[in-house]
Amino acid sequence: QVHVVESGGGLVQTGGSLRLSCAASGRIAGLNPMSWYRQTPGKEREFVAGVAGSRSTDYAPSVKARFTISRDNMQNMVTLQMNSLKPDDTGIYYCRVYYRCREYWGQGTQVTVSS
Repeated sequence: QVHVVESGGGLVQTGGSLRLSCAASGRIAGLNPMSWYRQTPGKEREFVAGVAGSRSTDYAPSVKARFTISRDNMQNMVTLQMNSLKPDDTGIYYCRVYYRCREYWGQGTQVTVSS
């Protein structure tokens, strides 16, 4: 079993910054794709940013140049540095880990950006 836990959400004003962290533990080994998604009420969960085991990264156009994803391969951890936050960034942020053809999700962390 693989466990995924997110942390670091909160309330911030427009233009502020937050840093999210995600840790995967349990029966997991190697370098696995890890990514962040977000969801708001009434909308589907959407991709935000991802990082491969090779450390190559990918971003949704709406967050590129504002968000930075990075990983610590030694500890199966990823962080998402979010700068210049906007009210549209509000939502529950979920961490996803892809391991041995299965995906594992955390329970999410709330990010609220006030205008």
